Amino acid sequence: MKQFLLAAICLVVVAACKNEPDKTTQTAIAGETTTTPGPVAFADQKYVDLGKKAWELFEAGDIDGWAGKFADNAIFRWSAGDSLAGKAAIVKYWKDRRTNVIDSLHFSNEIWLPLNVNQPQSIEQKGVWLLNWYKVKATYKNKKTLSFWVHTDMHFTNDNLIDEVIQYIDRAPINEALGKK
Repeated sequence: MKQFLLAAICLVVVAACKNEPDKTTQTAIAGETTTTPGPVAFADQKYVDLGKKAWELFEAGDIDGWAGKFADNAIFRWSAGDSLAGKAAIVKYWKDRRTNVIDSLHFSNEIWLPLNVNQPQSIEQKGVWLLNWYKVKATYKNKKTLSFWVHTDMHFTNDNLIDEVIQYIDRAPINEALGKK
């Protein structure tokens, strides 16, 4: 019986050894690239620099300079489902908003995450996305101030222009500060 058990264990060990992966397979090490990209990977730091420059211009009220970072066919979407299509419509909206509604903006506590989407998981476009979280302190023309958090996603074209912005924001406190219901 002992010999039978010993023989069975040897057969299992031999079978298991035959199913081991090839020892010549390379193991990925953090910081190294592999030949097959995953669905999402970190993108180049230059996209953080591009995003920061764009939002610095926006914060300063330079809508033309900010919009100069956009593709002509850009889309600006809000989490509530509203959107603006085309650079001209985006510029018109934000110039009006900065002239007639918003006196000043200040961004702080910024977090930036550049990602390269190789395989879209849902409705997002393939390519480089820059995710940004930040706190906004807004002063409105009616002298009311408000602080709130915003999450913004920006997609870049191959020419490093922004062609899609998705901004996640709770507009209820903003409308309340503006006296809108």
